[in-house]
Amino acid sequence: MTNNLLSVQEAQAHILAAFQAVETEEAAVTACTGRVLGEEIRAAADLPAFDNSSMDGFAVRAADVSAAAPEAGVTLEVIGDIPAGSVPGFRLEAGQAARIMTGAPLPAGADAVVPVEDTDRTRNGAPGRVVVYAAVRAGQYVRPRGQDIRQGQLLLPRGRLLKPQDAGLLASIGRERVKVYRRPRAALLSSGDELVPPGQPLGPGQIYDANRYTLAALLERAGAEVFPLGIARDDPRQVEALLRRGLELHVDLIVTSAGVSVGAFDYVRHVIEEHGQLSLWRVNMRPGKPLAFGSFEGIPLIGLPGNPVSAFVGCRVFVIPVIRRLSGAAPGGELRFTAQLAHPIESDGRESYLRAIVHPEAGRLVASLTGHQGSGNLYSLVQANALLIVPSGVKSLPAGSEVEVWFFDTF
Repeated sequence: MTNNLLSVQEAQAHILAAFQAVETEEAAVTACTGRVLGEEIRAAADLPAFDNSSMDGFAVRAADVSAAAPEAGVTLEVIGDIPAGSVPGFRLEAGQAARIMTGAPLPAGADAVVPVEDTDRTRNGAPGRVVVYAAVRAGQYVRPRGQDIRQGQLLLPRGRLLKPQDAGLLASIGRERVKVYRRPRAALLSSGDELVPPGQPLGPGQIYDANRYTLAALLERAGAEVFPLGIARDDPRQVEALLRRGLELHVDLIVTSAGVSVGAFDYVRHVIEEHGQLSLWRVNMRPGKPLAFGSFEGIPLIGLPGNPVSAFVGCRVFVIPVIRRLSGAAPGGELRFTAQLAHPIESDGRESYLRAIVHPEAGRLVASLTGHQGSGNLYSLVQANALLIVPSGVKSLPAGSEVEVWFFDTF
């Protein structure tokens, strides 16, 4: 162990270096949204696979209707119907047209489509012929073969977090199943005699265990399967028993909150040192300076502080990147922008993650703190929509300063 203050970036790099992506598995396209793609997807064929109509109307030769106008219609012979899903067995010759539905393939000889609104068919035109009242150019209202996708084209890269539209794309190229990384498995342990599960009465000096719910939600949203181990009392035997339950669950990572600092009752730290290894860092950040990383019986473990805001920030900064790496996700994905301070702020020189409300104003983003920044004040975190990042070494910033902001969700 070292008592030196590590930078946030040094701590992140050291932790991430210990992890690699988990194995892949097959999933149905109907269940792949929110999973990370474990293979490269390339197009096996052009899409559309044939020239087709983008409108309900009439397939024509553009040259035949070049003189058509609202006051001077051009009459064409209708030689057939082409519903979607059919293959036309005829060819258009000069002066001919075919009624066509959206998505239906163009017949040979046709090079354009006239929308039905530009014909007399909206006025009960005579059967066997159609009067066209608008000229079209070659290719108009036609979706040509390969317009959307070309054979061999890279469609979805390995490591992409799959979205609903990706599932639709996979279905459109005929994929029923796809390789995805399995969800990382994370065990979650709270510790401390003062903690009580919600729903039970509080005794003197006790508080409800909020960290379990905050951290579980963060991990699940990042794509992990979460296995709560419960609350470990200040008893090394119970701490060890609950951590061993994590081993039985075959998890990829154990996350703890509280119990890893240098206090007399920080038994999580003592148990890990006895049954594994632990690097205990005092990271140069606020909130969340205490941070533990090591392993218990060979399973990686990240120990977060017990204060609710410190645990939240530590999870966002250190644990979520690990979940992304385990899940095979491409690096990045954070919504970080530059905003202008609405008021002056002070810090203590550590890299600080302050709760802020960021909103657009006069074409720029403006950031304001959400009140008191104590690491136990969870409500100020609820009020915020972003973390405002003050760099290491900076102790004050005047109003109007440009600062980096890290949004919790899509802005």
